[in-house]
Amino acid sequence: MALVPEQVAKLVQLGYEVAVEPAAGERALFSDDSYRDAGAEVAWGADHAATVVASVQPLERERLQRLHAGTALMSFLPTNPPDVIRAATRAKLTAFAMELIPRISRAQSMDALSSQAMVAGYRAAIVAAERLPRFFPLNMTAAGTVPPAQVVVLGAGVAGLQAIATAKRLGAVVKAYDVRTAAAEEIASMGAIPIQLELGSLDGPGGYAREMTPERAQLQRDLLAPYIAAADALITTAAVPGRTAPILVSRSMVEQMKPGSVVVDLASESGGNVEGSVAGTELTIGNALVWGGANVPSQMAGPASRLYGQNIANLIGLMTRNAAFDPDFDDEIVAGCCVTHDGTVLHEPTRELLKGPHA
Repeated sequence: MALVPEQVAKLVQLGYEVAVEPAAGERALFSDDSYRDAGAEVAWGADHAATVVASVQPLERERLQRLHAGTALMSFLPTNPPDVIRAATRAKLTAFAMELIPRISRAQSMDALSSQAMVAGYRAAIVAAERLPRFFPLNMTAAGTVPPAQVVVLGAGVAGLQAIATAKRLGAVVKAYDVRTAAAEEIASMGAIPIQLELGSLDGPGGYAREMTPERAQLQRDLLAPYIAAADALITTAAVPGRTAPILVSRSMVEQMKPGSVVVDLASESGGNVEGSVAGTELTIGNALVWGGANVPSQMAGPASRLYGQNIANLIGLMTRNAAFDPDFDDEIVAGCCVTHDGTVLHEPTRELLKGPHA
Protein backbone atom coordinates (compact mmCIF):
# COMPACT_ATOMS: atom_id res chain seq x y z
CA MET A 1 0.00 0.00 0.00
CA ALA A 2 1.11 3.53 -0.73
CA LEU A 3 -0.35 4.83 2.55
CA VAL A 4 -1.42 3.20 5.81
CA PRO A 5 -4.04 4.70 8.15
CA GLU A 6 -1.60 6.53 10.44
CA GLN A 7 -0.15 8.35 7.43
CA VAL A 8 -3.62 9.18 6.13
CA ALA A 9 -4.27 10.93 9.44
CA LYS A 10 -1.09 13.00 9.04
CA LEU A 11 -2.09 14.11 5.54
CA VAL A 12 -5.56 15.05 6.76
CA GLN A 13 -3.89 17.23 9.39
CA LEU A 14 -1.94 18.93 6.58
CA GLY A 15 -5.25 19.84 4.94
CA TYR A 16 -5.67 17.07 2.39
CA GLU A 17 -8.78 15.04 1.64
CA VAL A 18 -7.69 11.41 1.20
CA ALA A 19 -9.50 8.67 -0.70
CA VAL A 20 -8.58 4.97 -0.71
CA GLU A 21 -9.85 2.27 -3.04
CA PRO A 22 -12.04 -0.35 -1.33
CA ALA A 23 -10.16 -3.41 0.03
CA ALA A 24 -6.84 -1.93 -1.14
CA GLY A 25 -5.18 -2.54 2.21
CA GLU A 26 -6.55 -5.99 3.02
CA ARG A 27 -3.44 -8.00 2.10
CA ALA A 28 -1.35 -5.64 4.22
CA LEU A 29 -3.88 -6.23 7.07
CA PHE A 30 -5.37 -2.71 6.96
CA SER A 31 -9.17 -2.75 6.79
CA ASP A 32 -11.40 -0.21 5.07
CA ASP A 33 -12.73 0.79 8.49
CA SER A 34 -9.21 1.59 9.71
CA TYR A 35 -8.84 4.01 6.80
CA ARG A 36 -12.23 5.56 7.52
CA ASP A 37 -11.28 5.97 11.18
CA ALA A 38 -8.14 7.83 10.07
CA GLY A 39 -10.24 10.29 8.06
CA ALA A 40 -10.16 8.78 4.56
CA GLU A 41 -13.03 8.24 2.18
CA VAL A 42 -13.18 4.68 0.83
CA ALA A 43 -14.46 4.83 -2.72
CA TRP A 44 -13.74 3.84 -6.32
CA GLY A 45 -12.83 6.41 -8.93
CA ALA A 46 -11.57 9.20 -6.70
CA ASP A 47 -8.32 9.34 -8.69
CA HIS A 48 -10.20 11.04 -11.56
CA ALA A 49 -10.40 14.26 -9.53
CA ALA A 50 -7.27 13.85 -7.43
CA THR A 51 -4.44 16.34 -7.04
CA VAL A 52 -2.02 13.54 -6.10
CA VAL A 53 -2.34 9.83 -6.88
CA ALA A 54 0.00 7.64 -4.80
CA SER A 55 0.59 3.97 -5.58
CA VAL A 56 3.32 1.35 -5.33
CA GLN A 57 3.41 0.40 -9.01
CA PRO A 58 2.36 2.91 -11.70
CA LEU A 59 -1.26 3.05 -12.79
CA GLU A 60 -2.26 1.24 -15.96
CA ARG A 61 -2.02 3.34 -19.11
CA GLU A 62 -5.83 3.40 -19.51
CA ARG A 63 -6.26 4.85 -16.02
CA LEU A 64 -3.57 7.45 -16.62
CA GLN A 65 -5.42 8.69 -19.68
CA ARG A 66 -8.53 9.41 -17.56
CA LEU A 67 -6.71 11.72 -15.10
CA HIS A 68 -6.91 15.45 -15.56
CA ALA A 69 -3.86 17.40 -16.71
CA GLY A 70 -1.59 18.47 -13.86
CA THR A 71 -2.35 15.49 -11.60
CA ALA A 72 0.75 14.39 -9.70
CA LEU A 73 1.67 10.70 -9.63
CA MET A 74 3.92 9.15 -6.98
CA SER A 75 5.05 5.56 -7.43
CA PHE A 76 7.91 3.41 -8.52
CA LEU A 77 8.11 4.21 -12.20
CA PRO A 78 10.12 1.74 -14.29
CA THR A 79 10.96 3.31 -17.64
CA ASN A 80 11.37 0.14 -19.68
CA PRO A 81 8.97 -0.57 -21.33
CA PRO A 82 8.23 3.17 -21.58
CA ASP A 83 4.47 3.02 -22.26
CA VAL A 84 3.57 4.51 -18.88
CA ILE A 85 6.00 7.40 -19.37
CA ARG A 86 4.55 8.16 -22.79
CA ALA A 87 0.99 8.05 -21.44
CA ALA A 88 1.85 10.32 -18.50
CA THR A 89 3.54 12.80 -20.82
CA ARG A 90 0.69 12.92 -23.32
CA ALA A 91 -1.82 13.45 -20.51
CA LYS A 92 0.39 16.24 -19.06
CA LEU A 93 0.70 14.49 -15.71
CA THR A 94 3.49 15.24 -13.25
CA ALA A 95 5.13 11.89 -12.48
CA PHE A 96 7.48 11.45 -9.53
CA ALA A 97 9.52 8.22 -9.44
CA MET A 98 10.23 6.96 -5.94
CA GLU A 99 13.34 5.09 -7.12
CA LEU A 100 14.86 8.43 -8.21
CA ILE A 101 14.81 10.12 -4.80
CA PRO A 102 18.33 11.60 -4.48
CA ARG A 103 20.65 9.76 -2.09
CA ILE A 104 21.27 12.79 0.13
CA SER A 105 20.83 13.15 3.90
CA ARG A 106 17.86 15.51 3.59
CA ALA A 107 15.97 12.93 1.52
CA GLN A 108 16.60 9.88 3.69
CA SER A 109 13.04 9.89 5.08
CA MET A 110 11.72 9.69 1.50
CA ASP A 111 14.15 7.05 0.20
CA ALA A 112 11.81 4.26 -0.84
CA LEU A 113 14.55 2.16 -2.41
CA SER A 114 16.28 1.92 0.95
CA SER A 115 13.12 1.25 2.95
CA GLN A 116 12.01 -1.54 0.64
CA ALA A 117 15.53 -2.97 0.39
CA MET A 118 15.57 -3.29 4.17
CA VAL A 119 12.38 -5.37 4.04
CA ALA A 120 13.78 -7.50 1.21
CA GLY A 121 17.07 -8.11 3.03
CA TYR A 122 15.28 -9.29 6.16
CA ARG A 123 13.01 -11.53 4.11
CA ALA A 124 16.01 -13.02 2.27
CA ALA A 125 17.58 -14.21 5.52
CA ILE A 126 14.28 -15.67 6.72
CA VAL A 127 13.81 -17.52 3.41
CA ALA A 128 17.34 -18.94 3.66
CA ALA A 129 16.78 -20.08 7.26
CA GLU A 130 13.40 -21.59 6.43
CA ARG A 131 14.65 -23.59 3.47
CA LEU A 132 18.00 -24.68 4.86
CA PRO A 133 17.53 -28.20 6.33
CA ARG A 134 19.72 -27.48 9.37
CA PHE A 135 19.99 -25.06 12.30
CA PHE A 136 21.34 -21.56 11.82
CA PRO A 137 22.73 -21.24 15.39
CA LEU A 138 25.32 -23.26 17.27
CA ASN A 139 23.66 -25.84 19.53
CA MET A 140 25.54 -27.59 22.33
CA THR A 141 23.63 -30.49 23.86
CA ALA A 142 24.28 -33.63 25.87
CA ALA A 143 23.87 -35.53 22.59
CA GLY A 144 26.62 -33.51 20.92
CA THR A 145 27.35 -30.19 19.30
CA VAL A 146 25.65 -28.91 16.16
CA PRO A 147 27.86 -26.31 14.44
CA PRO A 148 26.32 -23.06 13.17
CA ALA A 149 25.36 -22.54 9.54
CA GLN A 150 27.83 -20.76 7.29
CA VAL A 151 26.15 -17.90 5.39
CA VAL A 152 27.71 -15.79 2.62
CA VAL A 153 26.12 -12.49 1.58
CA LEU A 154 27.16 -10.77 -1.65
CA GLY A 155 26.39 -7.06 -1.77
CA ALA A 156 26.46 -4.89 1.35
CA GLY A 157 23.97 -2.18 0.50
CA VAL A 158 20.83 -1.75 2.58
CA ALA A 159 19.42 -5.17 1.64
CA GLY A 160 22.72 -6.94 2.15
CA LEU A 161 23.39 -5.36 5.54
CA GLN A 162 19.88 -6.24 6.71
CA ALA A 163 20.37 -9.83 5.50
CA ILE A 164 23.66 -9.96 7.41
CA ALA A 165 22.11 -8.57 10.59
CA THR A 166 19.17 -10.97 10.44
CA ALA A 167 21.32 -14.04 9.73
CA LYS A 168 23.58 -13.05 12.63
CA ARG A 169 20.59 -12.67 14.96
CA LEU A 170 19.53 -16.17 13.93
CA GLY A 171 22.95 -17.45 14.99
CA ALA A 172 24.74 -18.11 11.72
CA VAL A 173 28.39 -17.39 10.99
CA VAL A 174 28.21 -14.75 8.25
CA LYS A 175 30.80 -13.69 5.70
CA ALA A 176 30.08 -10.94 3.19
CA TYR A 177 31.61 -9.18 0.20
CA ASP A 178 31.04 -5.90 -1.61
CA VAL A 179 33.15 -4.11 -4.21
CA ARG A 180 32.91 -0.71 -2.46
CA THR A 181 35.65 0.61 -0.16
CA ALA A 182 33.44 1.41 2.83
CA ALA A 183 31.67 -1.92 2.71
CA ALA A 184 34.23 -3.91 4.73
CA GLU A 185 33.80 -1.62 7.73
CA GLU A 186 30.00 -1.74 7.41
CA ILE A 187 30.07 -5.54 7.17
CA ALA A 188 32.24 -5.80 10.26
CA SER A 189 29.95 -3.42 12.15
CA MET A 190 27.16 -5.97 11.68
CA GLY A 191 29.28 -8.71 13.25
CA ALA A 192 30.08 -10.43 9.97
CA ILE A 193 33.47 -11.30 8.48
CA PRO A 194 34.41 -9.20 5.44
CA ILE A 195 35.68 -11.21 2.49
CA GLN A 196 38.85 -9.52 1.21
CA LEU A 197 39.67 -10.26 -2.43
CA GLU A 198 42.32 -7.53 -2.92
CA LEU A 199 40.80 -6.45 -6.22
CA GLY A 200 40.47 -2.73 -5.57
CA SER A 201 37.20 -0.87 -5.05
CA LEU A 202 34.54 0.04 -7.58
CA ASP A 203 32.92 2.97 -5.79
CA GLY A 204 30.49 4.88 -7.99
CA PRO A 205 28.15 7.87 -7.64
CA GLY A 206 25.16 7.84 -5.32
CA GLY A 207 26.57 5.08 -3.13
CA TYR A 208 26.34 2.48 -5.90
CA ALA A 209 29.16 0.45 -7.42
CA ARG A 210 30.59 1.17 -10.84
CA GLU A 211 30.14 -1.41 -13.58
CA MET A 212 33.08 -3.79 -13.80
CA THR A 213 34.84 -5.13 -16.86
CA PRO A 214 34.21 -8.73 -17.96
CA GLU A 215 37.78 -9.62 -17.00
CA ARG A 216 37.38 -8.18 -13.51
CA ALA A 217 34.02 -9.93 -13.12
CA GLN A 218 35.51 -13.31 -14.02
CA LEU A 219 38.45 -12.85 -11.65
CA GLN A 220 36.05 -11.90 -8.87
CA ARG A 221 33.97 -15.03 -9.47
CA ASP A 222 37.11 -17.19 -9.40
CA LEU A 223 38.17 -15.70 -6.06
CA LEU A 224 34.70 -15.99 -4.55
CA ALA A 225 34.22 -19.63 -5.63
CA PRO A 226 35.80 -21.28 -2.55
CA TYR A 227 33.77 -19.11 -0.15
CA ILE A 228 30.55 -20.03 -1.91
CA ALA A 229 31.43 -23.72 -2.08
CA ALA A 230 31.89 -23.73 1.70
CA ALA A 231 28.60 -21.91 2.41
CA ASP A 232 25.41 -23.53 3.62
CA ALA A 233 23.43 -20.53 2.44
CA LEU A 234 24.22 -17.82 -0.11
CA ILE A 235 22.29 -14.54 -0.31
CA THR A 236 22.92 -12.17 -3.23
CA THR A 237 21.64 -8.58 -3.19
CA ALA A 238 23.61 -6.61 -5.80
CA ALA A 239 21.31 -4.52 -7.98
CA VAL A 240 21.42 -1.05 -9.52
CA PRO A 241 18.09 0.64 -10.48
CA GLY A 242 17.55 0.83 -14.21
CA ARG A 243 20.37 -1.60 -15.06
CA THR A 244 20.73 -5.35 -15.40
CA ALA A 245 22.05 -6.97 -12.25
CA PRO A 246 25.64 -8.22 -12.45
CA ILE A 247 26.25 -11.98 -12.59
CA LEU A 248 28.28 -12.59 -9.43
CA VAL A 249 27.86 -16.36 -9.25
CA SER A 250 28.06 -18.72 -12.21
CA ARG A 251 26.10 -21.93 -12.52
CA SER A 252 29.30 -23.95 -12.05
CA MET A 253 29.93 -22.15 -8.74
CA VAL A 254 26.48 -23.15 -7.48
CA GLU A 255 27.10 -26.73 -8.60
CA GLN A 256 30.07 -26.86 -6.21
CA MET A 257 27.89 -26.13 -3.17
CA LYS A 258 27.08 -28.80 -0.60
CA PRO A 259 23.94 -30.99 -0.63
CA GLY A 260 21.04 -29.18 1.02
CA SER A 261 22.53 -25.72 0.51
CA VAL A 262 20.30 -22.75 -0.30
CA VAL A 263 20.78 -19.77 -2.62
CA VAL A 264 18.56 -16.68 -2.30
CA ASP A 265 18.89 -14.27 -5.25
CA LEU A 266 17.20 -10.94 -4.46
CA ALA A 267 18.23 -9.52 -7.85
CA SER A 268 16.36 -12.09 -9.98
CA GLU A 269 13.81 -9.57 -11.27
CA SER A 270 16.57 -7.43 -12.80
CA GLY A 271 18.44 -10.33 -14.38
CA GLY A 272 19.85 -12.04 -11.31
CA ASN A 273 23.20 -12.22 -9.55
CA VAL A 274 23.14 -16.00 -9.87
CA GLU A 275 23.31 -17.57 -13.31
CA GLY A 276 20.17 -19.62 -13.85
CA SER A 277 18.00 -18.07 -11.14
CA VAL A 278 14.42 -17.22 -12.17
CA ALA A 279 12.31 -14.55 -10.50
CA GLY A 280 9.45 -16.03 -8.49
CA THR A 281 10.72 -19.60 -8.91
CA GLU A 282 12.48 -22.20 -6.77
CA LEU A 283 14.68 -24.55 -8.76
CA THR A 284 17.58 -26.90 -8.17
CA ILE A 285 21.08 -26.33 -9.54
CA GLY A 286 23.46 -29.12 -8.63
CA ASN A 287 22.79 -29.86 -4.94
CA ALA A 288 21.47 -26.37 -4.13
CA LEU A 289 17.96 -24.97 -3.93
CA VAL A 290 17.94 -21.61 -5.77
CA TRP A 291 15.18 -19.16 -4.74
CA GLY A 292 14.61 -16.28 -7.16
CA GLY A 293 13.09 -13.23 -5.50
CA ALA A 294 10.03 -11.55 -7.06
CA ASN A 295 8.37 -8.49 -5.51
CA VAL A 296 9.98 -9.52 -2.24
CA PRO A 297 8.85 -6.54 -0.07
CA SER A 298 5.21 -7.44 -0.80
CA GLN A 299 5.82 -10.79 0.90
CA MET A 300 5.87 -8.70 4.09
CA ALA A 301 3.15 -6.30 2.99
CA GLY A 302 2.39 -4.76 6.39
CA PRO A 303 5.83 -3.41 7.34
CA ALA A 304 6.69 -2.69 3.70
CA SER A 305 3.54 -0.57 3.42
CA ARG A 306 4.28 1.32 6.64
CA LEU A 307 7.77 2.22 5.46
CA TYR A 308 6.79 3.05 1.88
CA GLY A 309 3.77 5.02 3.05
CA GLN A 310 5.99 7.12 5.30
CA ASN A 311 8.28 7.79 2.32
CA ILE A 312 5.23 8.96 0.33
CA ALA A 313 3.82 11.06 3.19
CA ASN A 314 7.18 12.75 3.74
CA LEU A 315 7.51 13.54 0.02
CA ILE A 316 4.00 15.00 -0.08
CA GLY A 317 4.82 17.00 3.05
CA LEU A 318 7.89 18.43 1.35
CA MET A 319 5.73 19.58 -1.56
CA THR A 320 3.02 21.13 0.63
CA ARG A 321 2.95 24.86 1.19
CA ASN A 322 0.12 26.84 2.81
CA ALA A 323 -2.03 23.68 3.07
CA ALA A 324 -1.81 23.09 -0.68
CA PHE A 325 0.18 20.79 -2.94
CA ASP A 326 2.77 23.12 -4.45
CA PRO A 327 6.02 21.40 -5.45
CA ASP A 328 9.11 23.58 -5.75
CA PHE A 329 10.87 22.33 -8.87
CA ASP A 330 14.02 24.18 -7.84
CA ASP A 331 14.32 21.86 -4.83
CA GLU A 332 16.90 19.16 -5.63
CA ILE A 333 14.71 16.40 -4.20
CA VAL A 334 11.67 17.41 -6.24
CA ALA A 335 13.72 17.97 -9.39
CA GLY A 336 15.65 14.73 -8.89
CA CYS A 337 12.60 12.46 -8.79
CA CYS A 338 10.36 14.27 -11.29
CA VAL A 339 10.21 12.35 -14.56
CA THR A 340 7.45 14.14 -16.47
CA HIS A 341 5.80 17.56 -16.09
CA ASP A 342 3.46 19.58 -18.31
CA GLY A 343 3.96 17.37 -21.33
CA THR A 344 7.74 17.15 -21.10
CA VAL A 345 10.08 14.39 -19.98
CA LEU A 346 12.44 16.05 -17.50
CA HIS A 347 14.53 13.05 -16.48
CA GLU A 348 17.46 12.94 -18.91
CA PRO A 349 18.06 9.15 -19.04
CA THR A 350 14.35 8.61 -19.67
CA ARG A 351 14.36 11.31 -22.32
CA GLU A 352 17.23 9.53 -24.06
CA LEU A 353 15.33 6.27 -23.85
CA LEU A 354 12.36 7.84 -25.57
CA LYS A 355 14.61 9.59 -28.12
CA GLY A 356 13.40 13.10 -27.53
CA PRO A 357 11.98 15.50 -24.94
CA HIS A 358 8.36 14.68 -25.86
CA ALA A 359 7.08 11.14 -25.64
